[in-house]
Amino acid sequence: MASESPSAWQGAALHQLRLFFTALQFFTRVPIPRWVGFAPEWLNHCTRYYPLVGLLVGAVAALAYAAAAQWWPVPVAVLLSTVATVYLTGAFHEDGFADVCDGVGGGLTRERAFEIMKDSRIGAYGTLGILLLLAVKCAALAGLPGTLAVAGALVAGHPVSRLYSAALIWRLEYAKEEGKAKPLGHRMSHGEFAVAAATGGLVLLLTGASGWLSWRALLGGVLLGAVATLWLARLFRRRLGGYTGDCLGAVQQLSETCFYLGVLAFAAGGQA
Repeated sequence: MASESPSAWQGAALHQLRLFFTALQFFTRVPIPRWVGFAPEWLNHCTRYYPLVGLLVGAVAALAYAAAAQWWPVPVAVLLSTVATVYLTGAFHEDGFADVCDGVGGGLTRERAFEIMKDSRIGAYGTLGILLLLAVKCAALAGLPGTLAVAGALVAGHPVSRLYSAALIWRLEYAKEEGKAKPLGHRMSHGEFAVAAATGGLVLLLTGASGWLSWRALLGGVLLGAVATLWLARLFRRRLGGYTGDCLGAVQQLSETCFYLGVLAFAAGGQA
């Protein structure tokens, strides 16, 4: 069998690059080059690069924290790094978490939950939920010993939590006929999820090998994040019949926070 021509390989690589930029544009505020263009079907396959986008967000968070820590106490640096990620993503995931709190907390039926989640206004459940989540997230990061430990948690936590979010697309059905995540509302193929998993796994390996976080701390974070994801997936299947775009944001936010809690809990002897 003749090997593929260089032009074919270049075309395939260019397509993958376009898928990455599509994911970057969808999940963040980062502008992308005009030559990338857009095709609706790219949204059906760009989620393979969701953890890679998370790696970039985590890197920005780590840099913001490291810079702020040179001037201000750890809690302030953690808050400023959180501000940086919220600005970078346009609070895309935080908004989803708040909507899920409102919908699942206040909707007694599936239809009512969807109606509440579609409402642009935030209710008591959503307000309290996102405030408490951000407070726990920042407190967990501030409790880690040393700048490298916090930076490592941020670099690893963002892509891993997005991998957990992508797992919903891989395993669950989309629950609505329309919505902001409808273009993503197809089952990821095993190959697409493998690409996402490879990205998340590689980040964990590099974070552990670099010594930023111990393997024990990373394992604790991965396990607690997985527990949060499985709990939410079961809740969404039972209450909503599947996932929505808000559900993806909720999984990302809760699993990220639980990842930090797991890292903090399993950091041995006060050393990450």
